[in-house]
Amino acid sequence: MSKRINLDASLAVIASELRSGSWPLLDYLALLEERFNEREPNVLSFVPEDGRFHRLQQEARELLAKYPNPAERPSLFGIPLGVKDIFQVDGFTTQAGSQLPTDILQGSEAPSVTTLRQAGALILGKTVTTEFAYFGPGPTRNPYNPAHTPGGSSSGSAAAVGAGIAPLTFGTQTIGSVNRPAAFCGTVGYKPTYNRIDKSGVLPLSVSLDHVGCFTNDVAGMELVTGLLCQHWQLVVTEKKPVLGIPEGHYLQKASDEGRKHFRRLCRRLHDAGFVVKSVEAMPDFDKIYARHNLIVAAEAARFHADWFAKHAEKYHPKTAELIQRGQKITDNQLKKAVAGRTELRETLMQLMDRHGLDLWLSPSAPGAAPVGLDSTGDPVMNLPWTHSGLPTLTLPAGKNKDGLPLGLQLTGRWFGDEAMLSFASQIEPILAAD
Repeated sequence: MSKRINLDASLAVIASELRSGSWPLLDYLALLEERFNEREPNVLSFVPEDGRFHRLQQEARELLAKYPNPAERPSLFGIPLGVKDIFQVDGFTTQAGSQLPTDILQGSEAPSVTTLRQAGALILGKTVTTEFAYFGPGPTRNPYNPAHTPGGSSSGSAAAVGAGIAPLTFGTQTIGSVNRPAAFCGTVGYKPTYNRIDKSGVLPLSVSLDHVGCFTNDVAGMELVTGLLCQHWQLVVTEKKPVLGIPEGHYLQKASDEGRKHFRRLCRRLHDAGFVVKSVEAMPDFDKIYARHNLIVAAEAARFHADWFAKHAEKYHPKTAELIQRGQKITDNQLKKAVAGRTELRETLMQLMDRHGLDLWLSPSAPGAAPVGLDSTGDPVMNLPWTHSGLPTLTLPAGKNKDGLPLGLQLTGRWFGDEAMLSFASQIEPILAAD
C-alpha cells in the first residue's frame, strides 16, 4: 500500500489520504524518513535532533489511538510540521539561531503551533533560522543548488519544503523573510494581513512589523492551513478574473535586469491568458518607505534585546549587533513617527487599488534568483513595502532562470483580503506552472 504514497503531493492531498487511512500514517512517515535521511544532509534545513523519527513514530501511534475512526480525524491528521526556531514549541528548546544562553529564550508554546497540533499536525522539528530572524545566516543551503543561499530569515522552513522533506512549515516575515526564501526555494510562501495570525509565543524582531507566515508546495495546501490560522476566515471562491496592477516606478527598478525581464514576461503571459493587467505609478517616495521600515526594525530590535545585549553583546552575530547598536540611537519620537507611516502607506496603496479597480498588485518576490554564497541571505527590498503596509502577500513559484534556480511572483492583496488573494492565486498558479 505504501507504494502509492506520493511525498510530493499537495498538502491538501496528503492530509486527505492520511485522514482516510488510504495512506497509512506509519508507512508515510517511514517513506518520509528515507527521503529526509537522503536530502537533509545536503540542505541542513532542520535543527539537529537525535531520534527524530523514533519520536515521530511514537507520536503517530498515539494519534492513531486517539483517532481510530477516520471520520473523526482532524484536518491535518498526521501532517509533519516544521517550525522556525523562534517559535516556542512544547518539548523543544528555542535557540533562535543564536549563541545566547538558551534558558533566557524559552517561553510558552505559540498559539499558532498549538492550533495546528490540535488539528492533528506532528512536529517534524525546529527549522533553521538566521540569528533572531535577522541577517546572521545559519547553515542551510538552497535545495536547487547548495552553493546558493536559501534566503532568510526563514531559511530552513523554505528549504525544507523546497527539498520535499516537509509538506508544511512555519516562518515569519519582518522585511522579506517568507516571500523571498519562498521564491529562492521554489515554494509557495504566505504572509498574512498584519496580525491576522497570532504571533504571541514567537521571539520578536520588530513588534510593529513581524508577521507569522507559512510555506507549502501549492495554493490548495496553503488554503487548508490559512483557514485554521487566520482570525475570522471566510472562504472565498470566485471565478472572476482579478484585475492585476504593476506598481511602476522606482520600486521596480530595485529588481535585477534578470528579475525585471522575467517579471515582464510573466505579466504578458497573464495578459495573454485573459487577465487585465494595468500599469500604475506607485510609491514615488520608495526611498523614504525603505528608510522608515529599516528604522523601525532597528529601533524595536534594540528595545527588545536591550537587557540581553547588555549582558551578552559578545555572543551576537556582527550583523545583529550592528542592528541593535543602530537602533539604540533612535529616539522614541522618531520611532513613533515611522510607525505612523505604515498606516499612511497602506491607505495610499488601497486608494490606488480603488482608483484603478485593482484586485491584486503583482511584483517580483526578490530582485532575482538566489545569489551565490551562504554569507548573505539576499536582498528583501522587493518585499519591504508590502510588509511595511501590512497587506497580505503570497509568493508563487514562477519558473527558473538559465541556471535552474527558481524565480517567484509576488501577489499583494487588499487589507484583510487574504481569502480573495488566495482564491485569485489558484487561477494564476497553473499559468505560472506552465513556464
